[in-house]
Amino acid sequence: MAASGREIEHYPTDPAAQRARAGAGTRLANRLGILVLLVAAVGAIWWTNVWLTDRFSESTRVRAELRSALFTGNLLSELQRTSVVPLLLARDPALIGSLSKKDYATISARLIAAQKEIAVASIRLLDNSGRVVGATDRKLLGANYVLSPFYVEALRTNDTVFTVSPSDSGGFEFAYSRAVVSEGRSLGVIVVGADLGRLERSWGGIQDAVAVTDSSGQIILATESRWRGRMLDDALAVRSAPSAIERAYQVTADWSNRPADAYLGGKPVMQTQTRIPFRGWRMTLFTTYDSIRDRVNTFLALEIMGFAILMALGFYLLSRRARVQSARYRRESADLRALNTRLTREIAERERVQRELRVAEQTVQQASKLAALGEMSASVSHELNQPLAAMKTYLAGSRLLLERGRETEAMTSFQRIDDLLDRMGAITRQLKSYARKGGEAFEPVDLRAALSSALTMMEPQLRTRRVRLQRSVPSQPVMVFCDRIRLEQVIINLVRNALDATKSVRDASIELVVTRLSHAHLSVRDNGPGVDDLEKLFEPFWTTKSPGEGTGLGLAISSGIVADFGGRLTAHNRQGGGAVFDVELPFYEPARHGAKPLAAE
Repeated sequence: MAASGREIEHYPTDPAAQRARAGAGTRLANRLGILVLLVAAVGAIWWTNVWLTDRFSESTRVRAELRSALFTGNLLSELQRTSVVPLLLARDPALIGSLSKKDYATISARLIAAQKEIAVASIRLLDNSGRVVGATDRKLLGANYVLSPFYVEALRTNDTVFTVSPSDSGGFEFAYSRAVVSEGRSLGVIVVGADLGRLERSWGGIQDAVAVTDSSGQIILATESRWRGRMLDDALAVRSAPSAIERAYQVTADWSNRPADAYLGGKPVMQTQTRIPFRGWRMTLFTTYDSIRDRVNTFLALEIMGFAILMALGFYLLSRRARVQSARYRRESADLRALNTRLTREIAERERVQRELRVAEQTVQQASKLAALGEMSASVSHELNQPLAAMKTYLAGSRLLLERGRETEAMTSFQRIDDLLDRMGAITRQLKSYARKGGEAFEPVDLRAALSSALTMMEPQLRTRRVRLQRSVPSQPVMVFCDRIRLEQVIINLVRNALDATKSVRDASIELVVTRLSHAHLSVRDNGPGVDDLEKLFEPFWTTKSPGEGTGLGLAISSGIVADFGGRLTAHNRQGGGAVFDVELPFYEPARHGAKPLAAE
């Protein structure tokens, strides 16, 4: 009994054994924690890589589809614009008279002048034997195309026909042709070449490779000259031996990417195909994965750095804890347990805060990307509606003029449509003005001329409304230094808002006043119901219109544009009813803007 009592008293009073067992348990727990952290880091990095690759690949594909849609629209616009030229030239009395009298002395000069006005690739006039009697390229005079498809089909159908034929430069010639008929007799054929090479050259300014195939799959337009005339699969298969070796290495290196749609120059590319509603044509874009991989690697590097910092912090805490434990082994066990408890709670709390912070950051980034994408798409729709409406009106008027034989007035409408197309292209280049500072196309602009140009754009809508439009401008020029296209965009937005505000007013009235004070002023006044909330008026996506009638971006974009010009856009309600929008811009000063003074108009 005595021996047993001594053994029982000896066990709890042996601190060395207790410390050894505690140290062994701590080392085992530390090793398990490091192993768990490494496994978690590898799993998190793997999942992040897969998730970010999918996200960035999808966003890249969306941007590629948007570019493809824009390129397709430009291609169709060029073809449609060129298709009406043979009809107009086939009815030209001068050309008909020259073919009837066989007097071809002035035909080439007349065709060259027409080419400069309508901006086509080439124009040729063939007599009824297929011989070239007039051309914008005088080297072709005397050449015979009696067996060419554009000559045979034009005489066979007596309508405008479209043909694609190989050219001497290694590409293809796209031509519209039509028979020149007088008194029921075919005198010859007019052939107009569409300038699609200009679009092809503009595509070469981007990183993506572009190819356009016809209904048979043959490439007829491409940024890669060696592709033309080949089938798409054959064109992609053409590569040198080093490129094939690089492709084999690329397959093993890109284990984390999505399966590539195709390989271009030994590199995997994303293939985006768009159907062109013209003779079964298709447009294919090839986008590289380099930008996707770079962005994913950036996020992975940050994540790996975060895990490295976390592991370094863990090792630091472990070493600090070991030092604290070695120093406090001499103290009471109660103090040691309390310290361990506090450290455990602190580590758990820090890990929880870090997890919440990472989730919040990912949520904010995703929301920001979605908001930017929505604002861009809404801006495109909002700013292009006005030119499209004007083009529709001019096309309808041109059709009536052509039916009545008033070709000269019809050509004026076509010129306006061409100006509107240029304006739409300028608008798409300026869509980022809401998010960045402008200044690339600043020039001296007469505020009166900008107002007149904007009202010309609004003419179709003004004709459909019974509204009294009063304009008051000074007799002297009111010169400001800005981007003319964007200034007209602001004026159109303000006039359009005034039209919408007076829609329910019986005697609608809009006043446009240009004044010269300390600054150049433009006031747009209406007799509508006014604005209820002036504080939110220039906020993005805030609108008083019904759903589907407005996006709430017009005034926000206009305010940003005026601010880029160094001015300001303000609004207030009139005492007698209605709203007033004031645009205030600084005058153009040649000395300050580094330009020569302009002569008074």
